[in-house]
Amino acid sequence: MADREGRSSERKTMDKRNRSKSMDGRPKMDRSPDLDFPYKNEPKIKERMKDITASATEEKHGVKKDKDFGTRVRPDQWLQEENKTIYSLFHRLHLEDRHHHKLRAADVLQITEHSLRSHESCPEEELIQTFIKKLLLMNYRARYIHINKAKEQVRVQQRDNNTEDEDIIFDHFFKEKSSSNKGTCQSDLIHPMDVQMAVFHCADGFLKQLMVTKLSQCQYALPLLVPDPITKQIEFPLWTFRQISKSWKMRNNENETISQTQPVHKAETPMVFFFRFGSVSSSKSQLMNSLINEKHNTFFHRNCPGSSRSRVLMDGVVEIAWFCPSGKNTDQFTDCVAFCNLHGDAGDHEEQLQILTEMASVIVVLLPQTQRKDRSATVIQNLFKDKKPLICLFTEDESTVTEMKKGKFKIGLKGRNQSEVSEELRRTITDCLSETFSTFRLEDVSKHSNIRVDEEDDEDCRKGREAAQQMMSLLEKKDLTEIKETFFPYQGKLWYQWSQKNKELHRPQKDEIEIDISRKQTDLKKIRQQQHESDISEFMKLFINEICSNAVTKNIYFLKWLEIFLDEYIAADFSTIHSKYDEKWSTVERLKENYVKFEQMTTEQTALERISEDLQAAAFGLEHIIREIGQIYESCSSVKKNKKDLQIDFSSLPSLAAEMMISGFPLELMDGDAAHVPVIWISAVLDELVQKLGDQRVFVLSVLGVQSSGKSTMLNAMFGLEFAVSAGRCTRGAFMQLVRVSDEMKTQMNFDYILVVDTEGLCALELAGRSTRDHDNELATFVVGLANLTLINIFGENPSEMQDILQIIVQAFMRMKKVRLNPSCVFVHQNVSDVTAGEKNKEGRRRLQETLDKMTKLAAEEEVYDAECFSDVIRFDVRHDVEYFAHFWEGSPPMAPPNPKYCENIQELKKTIMSHALKSNGLRLIDLKDRIKNLWEALLKERFVFSFRNSLEISAYRKLETEYSKWAWSLRSAMMETENKLHNKIENEAIHEIEETDLQGELKETSEEVEKSMSELFDKDNDANILIHWKSSFEIKIKDVQESILKETKRKLNEILQQRDLKKKIDDQRTHYENTLYEKSKELALKLKQKAKDEETLKKEFDLFWEQSVKNIIRESPAIKDIDIITDVKRLLSDMHQGYLTVEQIKEGIEDSIFNVLRYSEYVIIKRSTKREIRDPVKDPCRTVNASFGQDQSLSSEDEAQIRSLVTDVVQQTDKMIQSFNISKLGYNISCIQKLTGYIKTRVTEHQTGQMKYVFKKQFLVYLVLSICKRANKKITDQHRLFREANDPVLYLERRREEYYSIFQKYCRGAASAAIFGEFICQKLKEPIEQSIYKKTARDLADEMRSNCESLNGNRSNLEKHILKTLAEEEDFDKYMNYIHNPRDHFKSFIRDKVSQYITGQFSDSVLPKMKENIELLQQKIMKAAHESTEHVQVSSGDESTEHVKVNSGDVSLWLKSFTQQLSDELIFSEKDLSGVKHDDVDVKLIEDVMEKELPATMSDISNRFNTFPVNLDYKFRPDKLLIDHFCQCCWVQCPFCTAICTNTIENHDGDHSVSFHRVSGLNGIHFYNTDYLCIHICTSAVANSALYFYPNESQKVLWRDYRTAGEEYARWSITSDLSELPYWKWFVCRFQKDLEKHYSKTFEGQGKIPDEWKKYTKEISLESLDKYI
Repeated sequence: MADREGRSSERKTMDKRNRSKSMDGRPKMDRSPDLDFPYKNEPKIKERMKDITASATEEKHGVKKDKDFGTRVRPDQWLQEENKTIYSLFHRLHLEDRHHHKLRAADVLQITEHSLRSHESCPEEELIQTFIKKLLLMNYRARYIHINKAKEQVRVQQRDNNTEDEDIIFDHFFKEKSSSNKGTCQSDLIHPMDVQMAVFHCADGFLKQLMVTKLSQCQYALPLLVPDPITKQIEFPLWTFRQISKSWKMRNNENETISQTQPVHKAETPMVFFFRFGSVSSSKSQLMNSLINEKHNTFFHRNCPGSSRSRVLMDGVVEIAWFCPSGKNTDQFTDCVAFCNLHGDAGDHEEQLQILTEMASVIVVLLPQTQRKDRSATVIQNLFKDKKPLICLFTEDESTVTEMKKGKFKIGLKGRNQSEVSEELRRTITDCLSETFSTFRLEDVSKHSNIRVDEEDDEDCRKGREAAQQMMSLLEKKDLTEIKETFFPYQGKLWYQWSQKNKELHRPQKDEIEIDISRKQTDLKKIRQQQHESDISEFMKLFINEICSNAVTKNIYFLKWLEIFLDEYIAADFSTIHSKYDEKWSTVERLKENYVKFEQMTTEQTALERISEDLQAAAFGLEHIIREIGQIYESCSSVKKNKKDLQIDFSSLPSLAAEMMISGFPLELMDGDAAHVPVIWISAVLDELVQKLGDQRVFVLSVLGVQSSGKSTMLNAMFGLEFAVSAGRCTRGAFMQLVRVSDEMKTQMNFDYILVVDTEGLCALELAGRSTRDHDNELATFVVGLANLTLINIFGENPSEMQDILQIIVQAFMRMKKVRLNPSCVFVHQNVSDVTAGEKNKEGRRRLQETLDKMTKLAAEEEVYDAECFSDVIRFDVRHDVEYFAHFWEGSPPMAPPNPKYCENIQELKKTIMSHALKSNGLRLIDLKDRIKNLWEALLKERFVFSFRNSLEISAYRKLETEYSKWAWSLRSAMMETENKLHNKIENEAIHEIEETDLQGELKETSEEVEKSMSELFDKDNDANILIHWKSSFEIKIKDVQESILKETKRKLNEILQQRDLKKKIDDQRTHYENTLYEKSKELALKLKQKAKDEETLKKEFDLFWEQSVKNIIRESPAIKDIDIITDVKRLLSDMHQGYLTVEQIKEGIEDSIFNVLRYSEYVIIKRSTKREIRDPVKDPCRTVNASFGQDQSLSSEDEAQIRSLVTDVVQQTDKMIQSFNISKLGYNISCIQKLTGYIKTRVTEHQTGQMKYVFKKQFLVYLVLSICKRANKKITDQHRLFREANDPVLYLERRREEYYSIFQKYCRGAASAAIFGEFICQKLKEPIEQSIYKKTARDLADEMRSNCESLNGNRSNLEKHILKTLAEEEDFDKYMNYIHNPRDHFKSFIRDKVSQYITGQFSDSVLPKMKENIELLQQKIMKAAHESTEHVQVSSGDESTEHVKVNSGDVSLWLKSFTQQLSDELIFSEKDLSGVKHDDVDVKLIEDVMEKELPATMSDISNRFNTFPVNLDYKFRPDKLLIDHFCQCCWVQCPFCTAICTNTIENHDGDHSVSFHRVSGLNGIHFYNTDYLCIHICTSAVANSALYFYPNESQKVLWRDYRTAGEEYARWSITSDLSELPYWKWFVCRFQKDLEKHYSKTFEGQGKIPDEWKKYTKEISLESLDKYI
């Protein structure tokens, strides 16, 4: 470090210019506050520019103690002359406000734009940032930063060569420049050590410790005694040394190498103390460097790059460095030696001089030619008298080493060779050390009372130490290998057992059935219960109590102290066990070469395993304490009960770990001992992080590589982290740590943090006894799947050494590709000899590419994946995604510093990582939680790809399905409005054909809105990066839905067009009757006009007239009779099967059995060619009976499924046929039944003429027809009733009798024709109005129920959840069976019930108001149409005046035409409805007035009938039908095993059928082969079994896991191998066990015995599971 020997003491008071400059416009350090809570309440960092005078007025007078900086002083003291230079330095370094607001570790560790730039030089204002950045990278060039000066400061002064003579110029060459003409003055430069010490003074305790630790790693000397720059009080920063350890090797008397590693504050070593008096010509620091490391400037000296004359903060500073021998003959010293260096003139620093001379083993002093009267002579004389060795170096003496008396040496330096002097000095020091037994211990410096010790001065630090010491007192006299077992019972054997049992649960063994799975689940709960019953150790109680009761700053000190003490505690024993391990391992290796001693080798190997176990038991750190807390939490969470001996509620424990993560501590992600991820604990901690930070986005960076390849070292250097890196503390499992992204960088990045995941090495030696390959595959797959980017760390360049690790990693990436995760990777070659050789790098990249491609082919074979090269698996560019790293050390350890080239490589890699990060959206913390859970659950199973369930995708897909349901409904709803308008127009004969383009135009606006909504979801949603996978498929789905709606609407409207012509005769006839009655009643009224006042006579005459007229009508048109569908069907079937069946033989009650039969065997006859094959017994029943399923031998399960599928499809198609008959408009005819029967017969015939091994018996067709017709009976009957009511002349006219009588009366009383005609129109409008109101209300109700009805407001999965809930609440077994075997019918029935309940329950509050609102709107439209029609007639007749003019019948016709056209969208009402009604004498101008008066009465009459929603509304317009069309036009294919319904919302969709949760297969009647035992397997667990068979037919035996090979029905199903079943179905089986056994005539016994664990599920639990999982 810098030495100021050449500066006289007098120059200390030299004038120093105030270099304060305006701070305006200068770049500022990124000091955005971090999230670590110790500082969250501190004021925000002030602007750097402060007015000194203003500051002075703000501060109070007096001195105030500050725990981080020393003494806070008054601003006026800063302004004193002696402090101006110091203030100027801090001002130039932009640190003037940092005396009060310390630089924090959190400030410098975050990712900033500056931290990503490479800096060999920088502006002065960026010196601090650049120094810290390089130091964190362990780049010792941090001290050699070149400062960029302004151009005018560095411009070389040029003379005018044209005007001066060459001789004059030459004379000037030798002349000294005047001070006014000087260029850049060296004293203007900031001294590198001032930069270091300025940071040191302005850093908080944690940053100081980090800084000194990094200085030590750079092999630099460390500040030991530091004077406060203002008060000059000396500080001993003991805290900063606490994390530093030194390792060395030395030889004993037997010439054996002994290794030692000790924390420097504890190490007892000789200490050599160097100081000087006065101004000396030789560099003391440079001389010391030659003793420690000739190739490295351990101490900064005057000849180092960047050194300057001005040095502000170093005088009085004592630095310390250690020489650590390597155990070689070339070592400078044979033992570890400490070297202390006092900077400046020792005469000015008597306190430091006194302390160090007392503690030194050897004293070395540099002196000029000293006179006895000099003040230094007295000190030298006293030292000369003392017994301690003293070496005096005289700068003005030329003599060699001279021993003046024993232990007192004199060496001259003047004119002598530096190497010669160094060698003499080294020998002399060595001789002195051999004669003295004095040792130095750094901790002992704190015993001096007149210095400030940082640990004692900081209250939080002191209290943290005391708390940690209290905990450590509990470990006294404990065997290190037994500590974890004693103090951490939760993570011991029980946790290991639970982990192994959990893996067994997810990896079923051969012949394992559901009861075995249930037994394992019970065992897991028992282990958790045992865990929970364990006592929490006093050690853990004390830890939890301490961490809960303190502020976060104290907690950080406490945790760091605890780490320090634990490292010290285990160091000695750990080292001993390591030595034993090495010795025993060497013995085993020697014995391997001697095959004769096999038994001895076995014994030694067993002993080696025991030592290895001791080694694992002895590993004891903070991570084990947190692991214990995690297991306490998991056990409490599993049993849902707190522990009595836990001072807090267990739910608070994750918060402690979350705060530790925020404060910069790593959290164990995968337990390295149990090789298990504690998912419950990790999920809870991440939930707490979300609570504390918000749902932040993180970019996950993981690292993979072989053991001890420098992974943790690389991450620590890159991000300033603290992953364990020593050889004895290799990473086990996986750890994660948060790195904050600065606010400025968040504008460029799509995330807030980088989550760094460090992992244990692949191919670890410690795992050699276990399944290394499987473990490595698990680990690699886990961290690759978790990360957005994985660093593949390769040590060395030998491709053969890479192959094992590369195949593991390639396989992991291949798995990610198959489950649609798309991480990226960067390869890092460490320890490359020459990273600058471009051609060599090209060759290395080519070899790597070849190796990767080769490994890809190998992995593809194992994973059954089509890939030829690595780029087929992952996006990878060998030119940009491969980094070469230099050797880590520049020289040979232990004295070698890190290689600056390595540090530069780290910086380049950091930039590469950020370039990848820019292209990534990262993960939200809540999604990260799901990703961890999904990956681990998939890895627990043997077949990752088939087991992986991406919760993020599932959640996003459910959201998409919900939105899709809304989009589809909006399209359907819009088309319903259009369909209604066009329907009215067709009935009104306003249009005569339907074009699809017209329909598209009507749907255009809604379609555009849907497209916009889709675009926003896929582009702007939080899950947009996941949703994008389905963008094209859902765009196609919506397009398909739209086309389907258009085609269906066109089909319906075309049917209406066709049926309009068919029913034209009926309609015309009805209109003719109505109008005839109107005219005849009018004629009769005119005759009886004189008797108008005789009401009784009028009534009598009208009744006589009415009876006679109706008789005449009936004579012309017979009444429509009631129908009997079932009788017609039976008669028709009897005729079809003449000689086989009579009507009487077709029994009542049998006709619905076809839908409920368990097996269709009794309805078929096996074809002769296949009978023998079917009836042959299985050749190996003993081998398969215990682990296989089958159906009855007569028909295979596949045949049964085909017949059931036929029945289901025929039912669906006949439903559509019945609807197309439009019976409500055209009436019933037996031809309807004939068409149905013909269609059913054709389908049955076609089915059995295929490649079937059976034919149907005749009774199958009979029962199928009967079942379908009985099922449709009510619908047909209801529709025929509507037709009869509307068209039977007796019924229809009777309903209108009072209306006609009213008109008759008015004619009798002489009412105007216009008044009667207007009333007649209103009467005619009543039925169309009523139907329009009902249809509009039906559409409105469907919309409202989609929003308000919980079961109908989502997608079909949501609807199914409510169906299951309802079934559970009702506990009706028959309904369950209907749901299981006829799901579509059950869904429809459920929707009808829900709609009915809603209408009934909401009638007064919603339905009635809607109908009244609609009737008011329609009344307004009718009156508007009447008014505009009147105006239209007046304009057409040329009369716009209000005067009365004669209007002919043509005007009334014109009015009617206009009126009906305007209402053609709203009502089924046209001119033909009034054909035959005379209106010659009707005044068109009065019609509007009459209607305005009469229409409200008509509307009121309609409203008065609104006491319920009409049952006489045509079925196809009812709200339940509208909702059924929406929900039920989807896939209804059922799982061939358990009958679970495919969840796809598109009928006849592409791709596989799938369902989120399968059921117990016994629900479908499946039973164990050759037994009556119903099966209790669940499909997802059955396909995970490697020895379970089923029989799709008698000649085929298939493994469940290979179910796709069983036939087309199975091949189209995707069944995920996992334990994802609903407790709901387990509860159902237990609740309805007897019913199921009776229904299927089989039992749940033997292999099908229901596990006791299932019986613990209550109905409440089963209902909760529906909400949780669906």
